[in-house]
Amino acid sequence: MAAMLVLGIESSCDETGLALCDSERGLLAHALHSQVDLHEAYGGVVPELASRDHIRRIVPLLRKVLADAGARAGDIDAVAYTAGPGLAGALLVGAGFAEALAFALGVPVLPVHHLEGHLLSPLLAAEAPRFPFVALLVSGGHTQLMRVAGVGRYELLGETLDDAAGEAFDKTAKLLGLGYPGGPQLARLAERGETGRFALPRPMLRSGDLDFSFSGLKTAVMTLVGRQALDEQAKADLCAEFQAAIVEVLSAKALAALAATGLKQLVIAGGVGANLALRAALAAGAAEAGARVFHPEPALCTDNGAMIAFAGAQRLAAGFAPKPAGGFGVRPRWDLQEA
Repeated sequence: MAAMLVLGIESSCDETGLALCDSERGLLAHALHSQVDLHEAYGGVVPELASRDHIRRIVPLLRKVLADAGARAGDIDAVAYTAGPGLAGALLVGAGFAEALAFALGVPVLPVHHLEGHLLSPLLAAEAPRFPFVALLVSGGHTQLMRVAGVGRYELLGETLDDAAGEAFDKTAKLLGLGYPGGPQLARLAERGETGRFALPRPMLRSGDLDFSFSGLKTAVMTLVGRQALDEQAKADLCAEFQAAIVEVLSAKALAALAATGLKQLVIAGGVGANLALRAALAAGAAEAGARVFHPEPALCTDNGAMIAFAGAQRLAAGFAPKPAGGFGVRPRWDLQEA
């Protein structure tokens, strides 16, 4: 198949991302706008504001990636966009723009699963894994372990039964008054703390399966906060213990998945995958097991257009047929195995 230039559009939540990926030369350009400042006053994402901001940002970002790649709109051969899961209104902005642009250009479109974008993003790194591998997806409301045999070939090994790791980070940060976005702020405060001062559970650590549960961990923090006033050092120590609990569970389950599958490559993807404590624990555990850990570049851990453009290009290369432009829907809830 001849080389194709794929435009990727990500608008599933509070980041607007666009990118251009060449099916042979790789990623050519990407641009991202984060809405952190917009939602900070509310302590979380306001869906209607998120949708409106996507509308404001999407055209300027398209112009930027075209300029950065030295390309024209007419050079685009296909448009990939996040069709789900995510916020319905936010998804519709990206989907509507993608379908309209593709129709105007006379090119096909590729609806892409948001988590597939995260799952394949480590393949953009200088040192990339090869299929098959185990993937630990820790993105927003998702915590899953997958066996990845190839593009579109995903087997669910385990998933969270309630709160995902990212949700637990954000909700715990809110309990401690750390502001928004809470996860990164909690991780930074944990660097100044010491473990051992507080006793927190390691939910489902020895459950004998590859599933997760983090709501009880959040509840344990809520109970501690309700019992006593915490000074800054106590907060730091509590954050350190909380992070250690999540890292221990994620690491144990991910390494167990490697053992269960017999594979020697582990991919970490999603926003929580940027957590340095998690990366260190997984690297150490994998080394002991004779395995290797791969993850995206730090800039590509959070939601971005590059992973969507790349996933679209990979789907084309794997023989997945795009669809003609015109007529579309989004899937706010969407099982990755159905992608």
